[in-house]
Amino acid sequence: MRTGRSFTVSSADRVRLTALIRDRNAPQKHVWRAEIVLLPADGVGTGEVMRRIGKSKTDVWRWQERFAAEGCDGLLRDKTRQWRIPPLGPDVGERVVALTLADPPGERTHWTADMMAQAAAISASAVRRIWKAHGLAPHRWRQFKLSNDPKFVDKLRAVVGLYLDAPAHAIVLSVDEKSQIQALDRTHPACR
Repeated sequence: MRTGRSFTVSSADRVRLTALIRDRNAPQKHVWRAEIVLLPADGVGTGEVMRRIGKSKTDVWRWQERFAAEGCDGLLRDKTRQWRIPPLGPDVGERVVALTLADPPGERTHWTADMMAQAAAISASAVRRIWKAHGLAPHRWRQFKLSNDPKFVDKLRAVVGLYLDAPAHAIVLSVDEKSQIQALDRTHPACR
């Protein structure tokens, strides 16, 4: 049970709190906090304050104690709360980046957020935040896949040679695939 705690409202505080209550643009939480302080100063009991404002007894007592300790400024700000979940350390970010730059397990072409979350033992949203912070997008290919064709080097030299030393009166045409088609998809047999 709470011991009786009394506080006095100075005339300057009363003017400030009354102006806050009458201000139509004031946040409602500030208005009812001001009323919690002014009503008991006018002789209204805790039960009646609870009924008029619609707040619990603990709310009324909390804001009265805050006013007694910090004055009007204490009513106008909320106390900061600690995070529910502690932030991830830098070692977790480094581990996720290192895993992202390595090949994914099995026959997969790239890491997904869910796969990485399972491998790093963190949430998928945390993986996405780490990737965004480091500019990583493993689903986008930024490398060139070399062909397994044994005559690849000879064919490459022939094509490049046409561009560098084209025959007279010849037209060199180049046909390229769409950039979204990944070479890795062609090297694995299709599942049928």
